[in-house]
Amino acid sequence: MKRKSKIGLPPGEVIFTGNQKVEKVNIHYLKYNSESIFDIILSNHAEIKFANDASTVDWYDIRGIHDEELIKAIGSRFDINSLVLADVVDPLQRPILEEYKSGVFLILKSISFDKSKFKIQVEHIGLYFGLDFIITFQEDHSDVFETVRKRIHNNKGLVRSKKADYLAFALIDNILDQQFVVSDLLQEEIERQEDMILEGAKTESKQNIHFLKKEMIKMQKSITPLREALSRLSRTENQFIDKKNRIYFRDLHDMVIQVKDRVENQRDYLNGLQDLLLSEISFKMNEIMKVLTIITTIFVPLSFLAGLYGMNFENMPELKQQNGYYYLLGFMLLLVVAFWVYFKKKKWL
Repeated sequence: MKRKSKIGLPPGEVIFTGNQKVEKVNIHYLKYNSESIFDIILSNHAEIKFANDASTVDWYDIRGIHDEELIKAIGSRFDINSLVLADVVDPLQRPILEEYKSGVFLILKSISFDKSKFKIQVEHIGLYFGLDFIITFQEDHSDVFETVRKRIHNNKGLVRSKKADYLAFALIDNILDQQFVVSDLLQEEIERQEDMILEGAKTESKQNIHFLKKEMIKMQKSITPLREALSRLSRTENQFIDKKNRIYFRDLHDMVIQVKDRVENQRDYLNGLQDLLLSEISFKMNEIMKVLTIITTIFVPLSFLAGLYGMNFENMPELKQQNGYYYLLGFMLLLVVAFWVYFKKKKWL
């Protein structure tokens, strides 16, 4: 699918600019309170019934963000600013937080690490919530909020007894938990590369470290702006966030700081591994040069003696001696032994 461009269009124009990841948009509608739950998957836009019941929380989970008309319809129903809708359909948008009269909007990035491809996968996530509703936008059908959905169905934790702001907290917390998992996987991979370097796998490690550094930059781009967004969210006095729940959002800010610090430490670790790799290569070259130098040092005098007595002058008294050849071989052997003992004493061998 050819990517659309927003160049020259007015701000707030709802134009999908990414790569379409699903053929058809599905809407996962979940309605719940402490006593009941209703869950259904809709594929036809006409089937969507936007509820307005203050006694329940309505969660509209949109899988696929390429359907511009659907996004506009949702925006019209919940009085969502067109600038928000434009950010929803723009996968290149960095994590941000925006507060409006009708709700709170947050852009997130879901991160996963594919070991087989040695690559970090980033999914664009949009989240908009009010008092009794929440709308999430995911790029494809793989549910990054599956664990939260199971908690709601199994009535575990506080989600069923709280309003939409607590569900928003749970969803953001789930995203950050995934980032911790990716960070752990990256740490394992970094330590594996360190072992490979020490074992002598230099060429493969050089490429892997380069790829890991690029992927770490990608991860850092997703986390750094999120820190700023969650910092604002932790301090907000927005009407859509219960005062009793603000402590949870402060915890989210602490979590993203931890993730950011881990990523920065891992980048430093990778830089250290790169230095270690260069040191190992340099050390190996020095060892090779040392061996070659020792060999050269031993054979230069031997070559000199062989060349000296290989000259074709007639007046060379040593050539007339009956055992001169054996004397020369013995002297050359003695010279080799002397060099060997000297190098051993100097601990060069």
